[in-house]
Amino acid sequence: MKLDAKTTYAQSSDIKSRTYLEYRRDMKRKAIAELEVREWLETLLRKTYNKKGILVGKYGGDRFLWFLRGGGVTQEPDYVVKELNSEDIFFELQYANEEMDYYDFKRSKVGTKKRNEKNRIPKENLKFLYLIKSTPQYAILSPEWIIKHGIEKVAAAWGSREVYAISNDNLKTQLKNDKALENIWSIINTKNYILDFQHQKIENIKEEFSHLLQRVIDEEKIVQILPRSLDSFFQGMFYSDNINKIPKNINMWLIYALHFLDEKLTSHELYQVLYCMDFLYSKTHLSKTELHSFVSFINSVKQKVKTFKRDDGAYQTNKNLSPIEDTRNILFSINLLEDLTQDILFYYGNEYKEIDIKQSIKYLKSIDRIEEVYNFIKES
Repeated sequence: MKLDAKTTYAQSSDIKSRTYLEYRRDMKRKAIAELEVREWLETLLRKTYNKKGILVGKYGGDRFLWFLRGGGVTQEPDYVVKELNSEDIFFELQYANEEMDYYDFKRSKVGTKKRNEKNRIPKENLKFLYLIKSTPQYAILSPEWIIKHGIEKVAAAWGSREVYAISNDNLKTQLKNDKALENIWSIINTKNYILDFQHQKIENIKEEFSHLLQRVIDEEKIVQILPRSLDSFFQGMFYSDNINKIPKNINMWLIYALHFLDEKLTSHELYQVLYCMDFLYSKTHLSKTELHSFVSFINSVKQKVKTFKRDDGAYQTNKNLSPIEDTRNILFSINLLEDLTQDILFYYGNEYKEIDIKQSIKYLKSIDRIEEVYNFIKES
């Protein structure tokens, strides 16, 4: 594979500050909270309305997908609440990292405004669930209440968008406590910690390759990488990702990458294969035959990963790798596997309903005894 720096330089004057994988990491933080809070909200509403038939489901563009491939954030509500013999109600989740003087709600999400009308009309069948992070506090607010008690202003934290700002004193009148939220936040914090821990792999790789990457840009070098080994193949895909260039005949490269999977892969080799697969997959459209081969590959790797788990929370594939790095590599691989699974369901699920792949209901759901993994990392 040949990477032509002169062509790349015209497209991008520097190494990308944030790759697609890094963007996805940032998008997952709210998704982790949404997925963990869903069951708690369902239980709360069943108790509140004394209806066992209430179901709370994820809603909108991120129902299956934890990030939008083209960038951006879905504007649809986070949850849909289905009750027996009644119409759907939608919930928007917001949370503050700590207690603040004012809490902002984007005006376009709270209400609509018709042309030539002064006041906004509160959205119907919508409520806001507001949480204070790492506390048992929550509030369920209606758009009517937010409009009535909010101060209209422009908020820098929301990209200088117009918001309704609710004062701390006003929000306190609506706050309630539920001790079950403490455990929910504990799980959310654990998963966010692991999210950052596994993502450090990207930073480590960037540091390792930074010198040559920068030479490609600064000196307009032409780099030739012959993919005779997994290392060289991975290096080529990583360079392509970071200088925003797509190799030609991408579907051929994708099939080629499948051949690197074998029974003796270490975690180091496994994350390299998955990184290449993830990068190539996101840049093309698969035929039915290619898709089924890709799904078989993913399912095979998912089963393989389970065999590497140790009783102390670590993962081990090779005695030459330290347990902490072995664990980081496997968690990085699991992260990619879950992303690929969600993406396939979202983009191909309707077209090919016979796809043999299971949705990841929660981030890192496939990890047994995740607290043990967290404790191992913290203690290492």
